Amino acid sequence: MSASPRALVRLAAGPALAAALVLGSAAAASAHVRVIPETTAAGGWTVLTFRVPNESPTSATTRVTVDLPTDTPLTSVSTQPVPGWTATVERGALPEPVEVDGATLTQAPLRVTWTADGAGIGDGEFQQFAISVGPLPAAGTELVLPAHQEYADGEVVDWDQVAEGDEEPDSPAPTFTTTEAAADGHGHGAAGASGAGAEDAGAGDDAGAGGAGSDSSADDTGALPVVLGGLGLAAGVGALVVAVLAWRRAGAR
Repeated sequence: MSASPRALVRLAAGPALAAALVLGSAAAASAHVRVIPETTAAGGWTVLTFRVPNESPTSATTRVTVDLPTDTPLTSVSTQPVPGWTATVERGALPEPVEVDGATLTQAPLRVTWTADGAGIGDGEFQQFAISVGPLPAAGTELVLPAHQEYADGEVVDWDQVAEGDEEPDSPAPTFTTTEAAADGHGHGAAGASGAGAEDAGAGDDAGAGGAGSDSSADDTGALPVVLGGLGLAAGVGALVVAVLAWRRAGAR
């Protein structure tokens, strides 16, 4: 007995639906604030680019604040101008004195804030904010850089959760891990970061891109689920075509 057309369509639609769900979940997982380190070599200076997508369909992002580490402070922090935004670096007292290169630090840059002078980041847009920092702490140090995204309607989204184990939290903080310095001692080693910035390590060319628009330069971690989802969707469509052809052959007989 041959299967009905509706049964065949339902059978073939299963893989396509699963693929669509994978695509949707991958897009949702990648839509958060990330940090992209230009380099990660201990003792060196680097450019950190924060990629901020707007997640509200009704309100624009008008302020972004990034907290800097206080247990391994970055003594030098400077901002890159972004058209339509004003950047400020706040310095203050550390919770406790920290030894850095033989010197005792009691104050350091604590946070960087970007405030929109105009419309901000709209629906379907993202913006990139870059800072030059250094020197980076010892190799193997994980730098956690919590970000706070403020919307025009008053909503504040805190990207400050640190992953425990392999599962990514709902609101992960931007992080990266420092690596060994280069043999020449200048701290220009290859970026070998881990954490949120690792997927985009070596993408320092993005640091100067301050314009808002569609995120066409998605990182490798975000791209992999999308590729897998696309393959699953293609498989589902292929199954549907095979099912329809089989039904037609059965009807012809």
